[in-house]
Amino acid sequence: MPKIKQRRFDEMRKLENVFEWTDYNSSNPFPKGTWNKEIFKNDNPIVLELACGKAEYSVGLGKLYPNKNFVGVDIKGNRMWVGATKAKSQGMNNLRFLRAYIDHLDQFFCENEVSEIWVLFSDPYIKKERKRLTSPKFLELYRKIAKRGISINLKTDSDLLYEFTHEVIEEENLEIYRDIKDVYEECPDDPQLSIQTYYEKMHLKNGKKIKFISFGL
Repeated sequence: MPKIKQRRFDEMRKLENVFEWTDYNSSNPFPKGTWNKEIFKNDNPIVLELACGKAEYSVGLGKLYPNKNFVGVDIKGNRMWVGATKAKSQGMNNLRFLRAYIDHLDQFFCENEVSEIWVLFSDPYIKKERKRLTSPKFLELYRKIAKRGISINLKTDSDLLYEFTHEVIEEENLEIYRDIKDVYEECPDDPQLSIQTYYEKMHLKNGKKIKFISFGL
């Protein structure tokens, strides 16, 4: 492992706003159901950013909505370090990070604990539909931790993932809250959708249109 990555991993273990978990069969499981009471110490809604990367969106949303609690989830610690150290340096008490596999979300959050989920520029997995974060497999996982009225928010440059998500919504007879085919043409001043990740900036530079869809479970 390169020295800079090793240094970041070492620093991550000392950050109070980061939880790392790799032993999914531990006899001492993660204390799920305690995010409000023990970790954030308030009753504010909990919002997840899945595959958060450097967590530009979690940081941006956390500033927009100080009365919500945000948790960035990813397995890639080298990228997560960027967002975690930024959040700490800016004194963001409403943002935490969970380094774990998304497939195990129900080991970290309990029933009726999560109010909203964001999926930002996730891998469309061209040949592996089940791995897409809006696939029926993942929607069933989200249902295990979702509060009534939860919204799932997808922002993507991928036509494949956007159209696939539409198909899943139709098949499962889910309600669409917002559907935008070109974010910067239709909603250029929307404060939520104007937050940009590193990858989004690259996609825009390459002339790609950014799509957004929000739906309920």
